[in-house]
Amino acid sequence: MGHTTDLQNQLKRLSEGCPESRRTIVEHCCDRLRIMARRMLKSYGHVQRWSDTDDVLQNSLLRLHRALATVKPESVRKFYGLAATQIRRELIDMARSYYGPQGIGTKHDSDGGKASEHSQDIFEPDNVAAWTEFHEAVEQLPEAEREVFSLLWYDGLNQADAARVLGMSLATLKRRWVSARLLLKDKLQGDETLD
Repeated sequence: MGHTTDLQNQLKRLSEGCPESRRTIVEHCCDRLRIMARRMLKSYGHVQRWSDTDDVLQNSLLRLHRALATVKPESVRKFYGLAATQIRRELIDMARSYYGPQGIGTKHDSDGGKASEHSQDIFEPDNVAAWTEFHEAVEQLPEAEREVFSLLWYDGLNQADAARVLGMSLATLKRRWVSARLLLKDKLQGDETLD
């Protein structure tokens, strides 16, 4: 409760133009963002071979700090949405860097480790390009569906907790979860069953 209140106060200071609030916000949320980065990195098994959580976190925090210069999230919920977007973008860039035409990952003939088990896994791409396409498709979801998908899939919340965080009924959350999965299936044009 104290964390959320403190963060909301810092976001208010940021919206009022306080320049040092960006640094304070990033420092205040570092531990929670490290957990988020660790969970998201697990779905990038091949990237995990070359980078660890702190690599992802450091670059994502730099992105977040830059983003906060222009974006002023009005709520804690919007702030964490912005933070998740920055982490997702960093992971996509890392995957492209390691497995692009000149990437070090393309020169190694090994699986680099499969993505780890995930309680809500609904999509199991078998290569980095497919994972990258998947995470880019998540980023293109409408905001309502993206928020629900991020909380359930990336953050690992159960549906009841996610509904409380988003301030909506469980029925609404379930409708958006189904909608997000259907939209992703359409975007990815795959035969995977999004159960």
